[in-house]
Amino acid sequence: MTSTNQDIEQLLLLCKSSNQRAQLEVYNRYNKAMYNTALRIVKDSYKAEDIMQESFLTAFTKLNTLEDTNLFGAWLKRIVVNNSIAHYNKTIKQNEVPLEQVMYKVEDDNGIKEHDQKRDKVKHIMSVMKTLKPNYSLGLSLHLIEGYDYEEICEIMDISYANCRTMISRAKESLRKKLVQTV
Repeated sequence: MTSTNQDIEQLLLLCKSSNQRAQLEVYNRYNKAMYNTALRIVKDSYKAEDIMQESFLTAFTKLNTLEDTNLFGAWLKRIVVNNSIAHYNKTIKQNEVPLEQVMYKVEDDNGIKEHDQKRDKVKHIMSVMKTLKPNYSLGLSLHLIEGYDYEEICEIMDISYANCRTMISRAKESLRKKLVQTV
């Protein structure tokens, strides 16, 4: 019987014992879908391939932590998505664009007004915001500067409402701590 006829549970049992043929079979079954998942996030075919391969290595080394082998595909996809997002965030951080270049005039009175940006305090806050994690900086910019509400930020960042509220809350706290340290 060839390994292609084996079901995923049998293959994963063999993979746990470091059977390379079983690992290759699992790789062959899932690599195209995982590559496409990574490619949609990182938008670079070479990086997507690297992320996919790293994700398979991670999956094979952590296979003992998987409780239900029927969920292997979803579990592997989650690893690929997490690795892709981590790479995407790292890339964004390296290609940071100064906030002043992308800042728009806020329409309502709750945001920062154009003439206030010249004040030292605002400049200081803006520079400290740049040192936050990319998702924190983006979330705070969208919420405090651009004036988006949580629902709009959820759509823009493709996260749940609860994650959005938590992220913005943590971002505000992180900003507060960094501002206290720099004063």
